[in-house]
Amino acid sequence: MALPYGYVKAKIATAPQLKSTRRPHEVQYHLHFGITVDGAQWDIAVNVGTTDADDLLKYKLVFDFNHAALPTLANAAEGSTDLTGTAVLPAIDFQRSDFLANTGAWRNSDVMDGSSQVEPVASLERILLRAQQSALDVYVFGRFFSEGGGMHDVHMNQGSTGGFIHRAGDDANDHNDIWQDGALLVDLGDPEWALYVAAFDKQYVPTDDLGNPAQDARPMS
Repeated sequence: MALPYGYVKAKIATAPQLKSTRRPHEVQYHLHFGITVDGAQWDIAVNVGTTDADDLLKYKLVFDFNHAALPTLANAAEGSTDLTGTAVLPAIDFQRSDFLANTGAWRNSDVMDGSSQVEPVASLERILLRAQQSALDVYVFGRFFSEGGGMHDVHMNQGSTGGFIHRAGDDANDHNDIWQDGALLVDLGDPEWALYVAAFDKQYVPTDDLGNPAQDARPMS
């Protein structure tokens, strides 16, 4: 089964803050910021990197993003939009759509050290602060929190191994899936949009119909 997925369109209510989460073999870092959805404050957690040099984040930060799906987003009402089970844009799939066409090569994130001077933290933080100060529309694609208001998994959500393997009919874990990739977009004013997308080195492509690594898959790195 598919996990709850979609996007939210909102203005930023609280400035981004870098926070860490300890995992078994690394520390993962996210930029957290608050948005207001239907009168309630939501927490947004955007992946920006890890302390593990063998499992860095691949990312794209595009300041002149253009795609046929943008008018649909621009005309959407503010608030959350559920895209669970949707297999067409504006649901995002890095492998099965042209969403990332003409966006250039993936870049390697810096090894995170807890500071906001490393990339992509520094650049993304500047964009988010600009969006907050200028009341720009921000669009976050990812998975909805199971409890409370918020979104996480703002990165590629397929091609992982181990505990993320998707077994049909089992939603007991935070599993792979197709048409559930995360992204962050900021409408900087026509015709400028900024796009941020990310994936981990140890995610594998291509993927099968469940979002698991295919037989011939290779690491993102």
